[in-house]
Amino acid sequence: MFFPENIKLKKPLPDSPGVYLMKNKNGEIIYVGKATSLKKRVSSYFHKTHNSRLEKLVSEIFSIDFESVDSILEATILEAGLIKKIQPKFNIKEKSDKSWTYLAISKNKFPKLLLIRGLELKTEYQSSDFLEVFGPFTSKKNLETILNIIRKIFPWSNCEPNAKKPCFYFQIGRCPGICAGKISSSEYKKTINNIRLLFRGQKPALLKKLKKEMNFLSHREKFEEAASLRNKIKKLEHIEDVALLENEDFSDFSKKENKFFRLEGYDISNISGTSAVGSMVVFEDLKPAKKEYRKFKIRSLNQINDVGMISEVLSRRFNNPWPYPELILIDGGLGQVNAAKKVLNGLKINIPIVGIAKGKNRKNNRLVFGFSEKKLISEVSAIKKNLIFLRDEAHRFAISYHRRLRGWLNK
Repeated sequence: MFFPENIKLKKPLPDSPGVYLMKNKNGEIIYVGKATSLKKRVSSYFHKTHNSRLEKLVSEIFSIDFESVDSILEATILEAGLIKKIQPKFNIKEKSDKSWTYLAISKNKFPKLLLIRGLELKTEYQSSDFLEVFGPFTSKKNLETILNIIRKIFPWSNCEPNAKKPCFYFQIGRCPGICAGKISSSEYKKTINNIRLLFRGQKPALLKKLKKEMNFLSHREKFEEAASLRNKIKKLEHIEDVALLENEDFSDFSKKENKFFRLEGYDISNISGTSAVGSMVVFEDLKPAKKEYRKFKIRSLNQINDVGMISEVLSRRFNNPWPYPELILIDGGLGQVNAAKKVLNGLKINIPIVGIAKGKNRKNNRLVFGFSEKKLISEVSAIKKNLIFLRDEAHRFAISYHRRLRGWLNK
């Protein structure tokens, strides 16, 4: 691979992960990007046909600098930090800061890891609301993947302390036991601080800290705890980020994101209020993602009250660290939509909500919008058929669980 003679490179680009910084003739950094292979990625800018915006970027490149790291995970974190610090003009043009995703660490007794859009961060929060904020990340999906990878090394959770029963993630070793009272606030904050060091791009300092702790525990003959730290160190030194490689795409710069990549549909099923259940069905890229489906046994009500039941289901859903959707669909009219909005407003979560109101038969479907933005209404209306399919799937899933539950109770 070769580069145009007019492009200045301080040293040859390696075939390894890192971040590249493109500069104009005045030495200003005009674009920051990440790469699995710096050599291949940067070279591709000069050997492919591009859209007009990318052609403009390429025409202004005078020199290229880079920083190598050990993994694409670290490259993604470094890229976010540099974009925040430098604000390169082509990164800013690429995507409005309002739609970027940030990772915010809350100030709870057991701090939570929150994914927040730029617009919400500016309009609904203050900097004093958080211990620390990282980003912007150009891809929400990449950030979710990073957090899932980190969770295998430093188990974290957004569940509530001392819940009635341990969460699913505790059972598979991804939650340290906040919900089960298995970890103190001070111990959990140590884990959060380790994650903060990683997101600051300070992996060497984090490794040094962990090795020091491991040696201390070993000298105190706490060999089991020392072995646990040794395993964490090994995982950090050899981060397995294959999942991130699948998300990385040269077209990051020009590709238009699917506005509604993740849709969530909710329905309630009950007979006279008994054995009531709720369903959450997920579509990704307008296709069912059945591994993401969830079911809820209603706990707070024993009489017909679809509005109250929807409120309970959403409250419980958003107390779990599942990925947020771009749109929520409620099977119901204005009452159900308003109840859903109230729950999300109380949690300071800004996700558009739409309902489907039925007439005398299920073929008479009318969209009920929980928002007034004309552009968003148009975008949602354009996928009405998909939303009806989502509603029907949520209905089917709820009824299936309800029948199974009633069958168990009648045995």
